[in-house]
Amino acid sequence: RRNCRGNPNCLVGIGEHVWLGEIDENSFHNIDDPNCERRKKNAFVGLTNLGATCYVNTFLQMWFLNLELRQALYLCPSANCEYVAGEGIPKDKDYEPQTICEHLQYLFALLQNSKRRYIDPSGFVKALGLDTGQQQDAQEFSKLFMSLLEDTLSKQKNPDVRNIVQKQFCGEYAYVTVCNQCGRESKLVSKFYELELNIQGHKQLTDCITEFLKEEKLEGDNRYFCETCQSKQNATRKIRLLSLPCTLNLQLMRFVFDRQTGHKKKLNTYIGFSELLDMEPFMEQKNGVYVYELSAVLIHRGVSAYSGHYIAHVKDPQTGEWYKFNDEDIEKMEGKKLQLGIEEDLAEPSKAQTRKPKCGKGTHCSRNAYMLVYRLQTREKSLTVEVPAFLQELVERDNCKFEEWCNEMAEMRKQSVARGKIKHEEVKELYKRLPAEAGSPYDFISLEWLQKWLDESTPPKPIDNTACLCVHGKLHPDKISIMKRISEYVADFFYRRYGGGPRLNVKALCKDCVVERCRILRLKNQLNEDYKTVTNLLKITVKGNDGFWVGKASLRSWRQLALEQLNEQDEDAEHSNGKMNGNAQNKDESNEEKREEEEELNFNEDIVCPHGDLCISENERRVVSKEAWEKLKQYFPKAPEFPNNKECCSQCKILEREGEENEALHKMMASEQKTSLQNLFHDKCRPCLGSWPQETDELYIVSQFFVEEWRKFVRRPTRCSPVSSVGNSALLCPHGGLMFTYASMTKEDSKLIALIWPSEWERIQKLFVVDHVIKITRMQAAGADPESALYVSEPKLCPECREGLLCQQQRDLREYTQATIYIHKVVDNKKVMKDAAPELNMSSSEAEEEREENKPEGEQDPDFNQANGGAKRQKISHQNYIAYQKQGIRRSTRHRKVRGEKALLVSANQTLKELKIQIMHAFSVAPFDQNLSIDGKILSDDTATLGSLGVIPESVILLKADEPIADYAAMDDVMQ
Repeated sequence: RRNCRGNPNCLVGIGEHVWLGEIDENSFHNIDDPNCERRKKNAFVGLTNLGATCYVNTFLQMWFLNLELRQALYLCPSANCEYVAGEGIPKDKDYEPQTICEHLQYLFALLQNSKRRYIDPSGFVKALGLDTGQQQDAQEFSKLFMSLLEDTLSKQKNPDVRNIVQKQFCGEYAYVTVCNQCGRESKLVSKFYELELNIQGHKQLTDCITEFLKEEKLEGDNRYFCETCQSKQNATRKIRLLSLPCTLNLQLMRFVFDRQTGHKKKLNTYIGFSELLDMEPFMEQKNGVYVYELSAVLIHRGVSAYSGHYIAHVKDPQTGEWYKFNDEDIEKMEGKKLQLGIEEDLAEPSKAQTRKPKCGKGTHCSRNAYMLVYRLQTREKSLTVEVPAFLQELVERDNCKFEEWCNEMAEMRKQSVARGKIKHEEVKELYKRLPAEAGSPYDFISLEWLQKWLDESTPPKPIDNTACLCVHGKLHPDKISIMKRISEYVADFFYRRYGGGPRLNVKALCKDCVVERCRILRLKNQLNEDYKTVTNLLKITVKGNDGFWVGKASLRSWRQLALEQLNEQDEDAEHSNGKMNGNAQNKDESNEEKREEEEELNFNEDIVCPHGDLCISENERRVVSKEAWEKLKQYFPKAPEFPNNKECCSQCKILEREGEENEALHKMMASEQKTSLQNLFHDKCRPCLGSWPQETDELYIVSQFFVEEWRKFVRRPTRCSPVSSVGNSALLCPHGGLMFTYASMTKEDSKLIALIWPSEWERIQKLFVVDHVIKITRMQAAGADPESALYVSEPKLCPECREGLLCQQQRDLREYTQATIYIHKVVDNKKVMKDAAPELNMSSSEAEEEREENKPEGEQDPDFNQANGGAKRQKISHQNYIAYQKQGIRRSTRHRKVRGEKALLVSANQTLKELKIQIMHAFSVAPFDQNLSIDGKILSDDTATLGSLGVIPESVILLKADEPIADYAAMDDVMQ
């Protein structure tokens, strides 16, 4: 039955059903039976999956069941001298394998004789340097590990150990090329450890092998240079199998490269294979024994090449029975019909699955098998592999640790059961006496605490009733619904056993809170009636001095304010102490919220001036009658009160007069300055460095920021502050030198400076404080060509700081993050003009765009043309200039996109290869089909960073796409 949560007397359904009636001892603990971790009789040992290491586990189990490989590894001597000398293993020292062979030895010994159901291969995985969270290519792992093992064992003296990898897994084939003209045969012999078989277009394993050995014609451009004919001739080429290993690994190429997407994909094709494979028809020499038995099938579950799960079906060489190895879980494969290589796919709908072909006796079909392992059929009795003594000692030591752990877990279970039985008796006894009888003393306890007491998994904490208290230190009326009333006898027991407080008995009920709650409820009910009354009272004109000033804004929203205030009082009362059992709100957070609430204006505070008196603006307030004010005061007892005969704030009146005087003064000042500096106010009347005026040889420089600030003041003298100083220090370096060359001031830096006529400069010196005079002088001989003139600045250019500025700008262009560049696709060297997908929004308004488009040629945004551009978003080496640029006019730094062009966000430290992947997603062009260039320079080094390749923010990169070639075979090199 469910608990009546609002009823403090209902003690049903609070968790007591667990303790009443028959009790299952297993419910007294959360410890699993340690015997579940014990290895069963005649069972194999599993391997823990460390995250994404299932592919490693499948190979380890398969190699473990290769008895010849296991025996050879056991014969490999240990590098540790203590073991070699036969001194045994020091008991105070943990065994740490040093080499890959030692790791594999120890792992195999544990798999053979451990008492655990599964073991942890983390030492082996760590020694290989594998990332446990990332799934690797299983076929590549197999090749690399076999190569590593062969290299490691090649240093051994014992030939049985040294040659085990070659003896077990290595075969030979030859590439044979025959000239059609003279019949000369050229043979290239090569070793193999597995045969990689294409499965596309095939249904049977034998068809895949036949295609692997198929004759290939070398004609046309692929013709073969014959040593005998001394010319290129038509020829045939094929692979001939010369010898096969004891263990034949057949890799089914399920994971292939998809040229369209630039990624790997999985082929879910069904391939049929038999338990017996006769390789004699495929051999060059037919006189050997080439019948193989299937010994393992490695399976990949999942539809993607980049994720999924690896499982192995492996045959026990000693019993001939098949087992499924799935990390920790190993099960015997039994049933009337053995189904090898069959595992359900992960996350693939059943409708999408292809129907499985019918298979005859001794044959199987799989759409998930990626490797088939065959063993040479032999009549010899299976090997019996014994674990060497020192390894067996290590295994026994681990088994002892496991037994100790099992005993410890069993003891912990036993203690939990004993504690549970005591608690069971206690709960049964106390629950009977929990309800408070009529007329008997009682206590209030929170429902949450009672539920925790009845929950066997969490030992109860001390009772904490502080969260249930009201502002008067008693039980809050709204908390009754989450409290339970229990007998004083049980409450005494709880406080003795668990402690805590304060105790809440009959005296803890708060009358003050109930009275306040009733007042709020009455006001809420009365609010609508009072609203109508006040609305009618406001229509009456107030005569004499009986009225009160009330803010118009407050009057418009008083009902809403009153309702919010009443609700807040409700909520404050309800949430004053946060959550139950001590999880109170953070005091800093609650204080901050209170401060924010206080910042919002309360009723009638909209007519209070900053000095706490009545504001001077009569437009913002009106007089209401005494009756209306008294009604409003019921809801807002703390509202500021201003009778209608109250004088306005005297300080505000003085400030108002001063403000009016200042406004008049500013207007007069602005008018005088505008009349005096007409040329400075109008751009068209200012001189230009690009076409030096003939009437003067001297021009003065001020910062453009000063000009813009001054213009703002002149246009709106009452809203903007007057400009007092020219502030030319922003254009100088710390040494007092000029930061710009004459050439840069005519081009990229022209927007940062303003040129002043000499006559105007005299007036500027009178009107403003001039911190630094900056002057440009033209030096020209009489009658000389104007183009031969020299231009000298005072103060002179500071070469060091100018160089530092340029270096900083270049460095910033090479160290950007999340900057925009543009990719423009071209076809036959013509730009593609087609509608592109929606691009990134640019940071300029439509009006600004329109203004820029209407500019005459030559005044366009210099950042539009990449070759013309210069540096964008410049940063400067010293403090003054950075400050100047931050406060200067905003420049449009965007590139004008055209149709067919796409914007990408990039960083300077990302590689060209990463950019190509971004381009692939944007244009659907695979990385190897992309030809990229910038300013005529080909971008080809995939490992180089964009910064090092000269790609800067707002760059335009041209993309030319190669058309995919339909016949991929024609692209392959003649030599395999």
